[in-house]
Amino acid sequence: MRCVEIVQPGGPDVLRLTERPDPVPGPGEVLIDVAAAGVNRPDVLQRLGSYPPPPGASDLPGLEVAGRVASVGAGVTTLGLGDAVCALVSGGGYASRCVAPVPQCLPVPAGLDFVAAAALPETFFTVWTNVFERGALKRGETALFHGGTSGIGTTAIQLAVARGARALATAGSDEKCQACLALGAEHAINYRTTDFVAAVHAHTGGRGVDLVLDIMGGSYVPRNLAVLALDGRLVQIGLLEGEPIAAVDFRRILGRRLTLTGSTLRARSVEEKGRIAEALRREVWPLVEAGRVKPLVAATFPLADAAAAHRLMESSVHIGKIVLVP
Repeated sequence: MRCVEIVQPGGPDVLRLTERPDPVPGPGEVLIDVAAAGVNRPDVLQRLGSYPPPPGASDLPGLEVAGRVASVGAGVTTLGLGDAVCALVSGGGYASRCVAPVPQCLPVPAGLDFVAAAALPETFFTVWTNVFERGALKRGETALFHGGTSGIGTTAIQLAVARGARALATAGSDEKCQACLALGAEHAINYRTTDFVAAVHAHTGGRGVDLVLDIMGGSYVPRNLAVLALDGRLVQIGLLEGEPIAAVDFRRILGRRLTLTGSTLRARSVEEKGRIAEALRREVWPLVEAGRVKPLVAATFPLADAAAAHRLMESSVHIGKIVLVP
């Protein structure tokens, strides 16, 4: 198979196209002929050497793929040769062939091609488990999503609105704010020119929001707590600001009965990811097939141009997902 490996930690140019033997599916796994593979921020962190794959996972980057089943491992009965699937994987996606556990595979939604389907798993698994399971966002509640035009942000806005919640978002330009509004956000804040705490309180009449989904950490944490309404929830899923420690005023948490939680996805067990997949199949796939929620693909690149895809990711000028096409 053709694949992209990380030669050594460093910039985008350490990504090298090479060939390796085809992976072999084990019990409960399938081998996928990869038609498209999503590019995500964790891939960049892995390339930099700050996000190693969990034990037993492929050393190749890539956390989501779409394609057709090429072979099946022992005990697999629910998928067969030629089935069109998209899958969440713990690594190995930047390749023409990739192994995936069956519980982490979902059918390609009707009406979507492989490129669009490859943009689904990582962000949809992440948003579902953090916004609707850990964060318990309900119909009629209001959520603030940071990085509203990222893969996570575009997914979170659409899913929240489709499920009857209200969405606010931050983004780094007026153009990106307009994109958030087009996705269904009722208010979008340019964080480069506006204090999002003041803007949220002004928009909500001082009440605040019920949930904040944050990818930044660091200095954002106390400000996120400041915008939460009574019984609000802060869900932390990233530390892009780079600082793993934040100052927290626990008087605010006690007085407003706030919840501070967070999670990572990659290291979870196959069983846990399988439960998330079943929830997506039941609760979200009908919304995708009805056209009420869809992945936004900003750009596609050949597998050989993975370095260019990473440069675009690090520039943060794109809106939506970046996809490699082997």
